[in-house]
Amino acid sequence: MKKILLIIILVSAIQVHAQKFLLIGHQGARGIMPENTLPGMLKALDLNVNVLNMGVVISQDGQVVLSHEPYFNNEISTRPDGKAITFKDEKTYNMYKMNYSEIEKFDVGSKVHKRFPGQMKLKIHKPLLVDVIDSVEAYVKANKLPKPTYNIETSLIRKGDEEFQPDASVFVERIMDIVKAKKLTKRVVIQSLDLRPLQYLHEYFPAIKTSLMVDEKQDFEDGIQALGFTPTYYSPYYVLVGKGLVDRCHAAGVKIIPWTVNTAKDMKYLINLGVDGVITDYPNQYTRVMQE
Repeated sequence: MKKILLIIILVSAIQVHAQKFLLIGHQGARGIMPENTLPGMLKALDLNVNVLNMGVVISQDGQVVLSHEPYFNNEISTRPDGKAITFKDEKTYNMYKMNYSEIEKFDVGSKVHKRFPGQMKLKIHKPLLVDVIDSVEAYVKANKLPKPTYNIETSLIRKGDEEFQPDASVFVERIMDIVKAKKLTKRVVIQSLDLRPLQYLHEYFPAIKTSLMVDEKQDFEDGIQALGFTPTYYSPYYVLVGKGLVDRCHAAGVKIIPWTVNTAKDMKYLINLGVDGVITDYPNQYTRVMQE
């Protein structure tokens, strides 16, 4: 009886923490399933994430497509004829120069990912954002799961306007057309390494939550000053995070969400520092950490 009671208390503690803590599945659950695919998003939900992170790009015909890069990354992509895409040639497969009818012919789930060899392999294509939202909403309803927040990351290349992506304003408007149509303004966060999409959102869609990503060491206050406003979230590469940064974020009224936290050890360390959530390729590590 005592053992059962202890398990109940442990499960309750994990659930209470999870309600406040943002467990964000990076590109779905990239360590387990092909990245930025519908099966990856659904797997992340099964692993109790409350936020789905997904990169998006814009196709030639103006569709919003899930992808971490605006071209077919050689690590995961196979051409329609079954041949692998090389690192040398990957940027020639530029989705901004392709209609979605062409994009969906490429396979992004069968190739073994050298950095994530444990990924389940399946033949799958890059989906449209609107289709992912529809499928996720139907899945959580059918399985009586909590409705997730959508963390939509703009996959922009610096100085890549009109070559790999439209102007930041057009990029944001394409995303927001879908967000508004699906009535998700209260359940979406737009995240970016590039300041321009966030600045455009702040001016024209001030009610939308924003997340400033940081991939190199910089002063927190300088970053916020360059952005020109205080975002909802500050999302640095996890190795840049220490207690001082966590405290400065909280003092400014900003929640801090490090990326990409893939080991139980690092996750536990950051949780103990007081971060408000983590972005991870392995959402299953969170339960392990909480049990410890």
